[in-house]
Amino acid sequence: QVQLVESGGGLVQAGGSLRLSCAASGSIFSINTMGWYRQAPGKQREKVAVITSGGSTVYADSVKGRFTISRDGAKNTMYLQMNSLKPEDTAVYYCTSTVTTQGMGVSYKYWGQGTQVTVSS
Repeated sequence: QVQLVESGGGLVQAGGSLRLSCAASGSIFSINTMGWYRQAPGKQREKVAVITSGGSTVYADSVKGRFTISRDGAKNTMYLQMNSLKPEDTAVYYCTSTVTTQGMGVSYKYWGQGTQVTVSS
């Protein structure tokens, strides 16, 4: 009933920038928190950033000062602006959204399909 569509991944050199987008669609009643996770080869999945419906944000220490998470409530879209990218940022990035669907007062955390971000040195 709810789909998350990601875009914006790609290949960049160290020091470059990318902006990831995640658009939620479907039978959405409300969206609570949204966030970005990433998983690199040989590493555990890492929470990168989250944003609440009120606009509060939390970042992983590894990306503070470089990444910015934002959301457009009217569009049900979330963004991750990534600046000063480092090779260690290379990972598959996943967007998540905690959504209450129409017709039922039950929330569920949905995941996008993932988008590859590769940073070369």
